[in-house]
Amino acid sequence: MPGDIDMSEIKQTIPVHVVAQPEFLGPHEDKFAFAYTIYITNHSDHVITLRNRHWVITHADGVIEEVIGEGVIGETPELAPGASYSYTSGALIPTPVGSMRGSYGFVTGDGHSFRAEIPEFTLHAPDTLH
Repeated sequence: MPGDIDMSEIKQTIPVHVVAQPEFLGPHEDKFAFAYTIYITNHSDHVITLRNRHWVITHADGVIEEVIGEGVIGETPELAPGASYSYTSGALIPTPVGSMRGSYGFVTGDGHSFRAEIPEFTLHAPDTLH
């Protein structure tokens, strides 16, 4: 293994937060449109690059959809120590309620790979949850 980096330490110091509640954008054809904003901050002493994403989207009817792909919104941002990155994206689901959770794959400047988990958050149209 290159270097003597403690990957568990790096993983714990690079939080990935969903800091805004998802926003209901309204019905879109036969689906419900939601937007969400992700904020990523690199609290480590290492340069990191976001390489890929994995989302698990659960619809109210129990159907599970997975989204796996390179980068986010067509980008693979590099974050120096202390740097932050944010983006807004969206989801179209067939039910007025659902949830999302996932992870991002990162690589450090010297080639170590790790995943950062994104905690589950709820998607819901107005007046669908009490």
